[in-house]
Amino acid sequence: MFKAGVRRWLTLAALALGLAIPAQAATLTLGSKNFTEQHLLSELTAQYLRGKGYQIVQKQDLASVILRKAQESGQIDLAWDYTGTGLIVHHGIQRKMDNEEAYAEIKRLDEPLGLVWLNPSALNNTYALAMKRSRAEAEGVRTLSDLARAVNPRNGGDKRWQLGFDMEFAGRPDGLKPLQKLYGMALSRPQIRQMDSGLVFNAIRDGFVDAGLVYTTDGRIQGFELLVLADDLNFFPAYAATPVVRKEALERHPGLADDLNRLSALLDNDTISTMNAEVDIRHRPVTEVAAEFLLSRGLLKGGD
Repeated sequence: MFKAGVRRWLTLAALALGLAIPAQAATLTLGSKNFTEQHLLSELTAQYLRGKGYQIVQKQDLASVILRKAQESGQIDLAWDYTGTGLIVHHGIQRKMDNEEAYAEIKRLDEPLGLVWLNPSALNNTYALAMKRSRAEAEGVRTLSDLARAVNPRNGGDKRWQLGFDMEFAGRPDGLKPLQKLYGMALSRPQIRQMDSGLVFNAIRDGFVDAGLVYTTDGRIQGFELLVLADDLNFFPAYAATPVVRKEALERHPGLADDLNRLSALLDNDTISTMNAEVDIRHRPVTEVAAEFLLSRGLLKGGD
């Protein structure tokens, strides 16, 4: 009893004096959202940092707004967020920006809140339109401008071209209508098929629609042999996945920024969509897929 009391007193004294306690010094709380890509980013980060000697507590399946509030309040030390989410959802900014401008703006806006956006990855999980690769190649369609040219001459009478969109995108003011306006993509009402976002991939694969709205890093793009059409007029906002860390945590762990930037530099759309497919299409465990990637890049020792 006495020894326990002494240990507790020493712990409190150390905390009061700002001394590091080894068992707690490298503990970081890592937050993530509730979809496959975020589970992978969380697991990649957790395994990698544990290999560096950090103690990681993972808090998963958080709604985007809840995760953000938890990070602002200090309950979450680090998370992977997207530049578009930061600007549009957290700051209400709808202005169109390219990747570099979007990153610079969210970094500037979040700095007074004590949140530091580290180096963005080349992983840009934004909206896109996609087609079956075989169909796109046969039609000579590789960009949204190509699609607009292919659709417009057949507008109205010929129902051969039908496009699938989720109901939110089809109806919101920054969605389908301004996309059509920018690309001059005239579509009659019967050419627009509205459905749940998760069903769009299947609808493209099965030929129910000729093209549809997708997320650029979804594993089904590879699994279903789809082609993402290039957004050649830059309609869709940038959603670059970026490690976001509380400034206080970076000050506590001087090497943390370099560690996370090293991981961020290895991630791009092809890499993450391949991992997403391994989980969603081939049903492999997230922990296994993450470990395999880290081992292949020399960020994890064999047997960890």
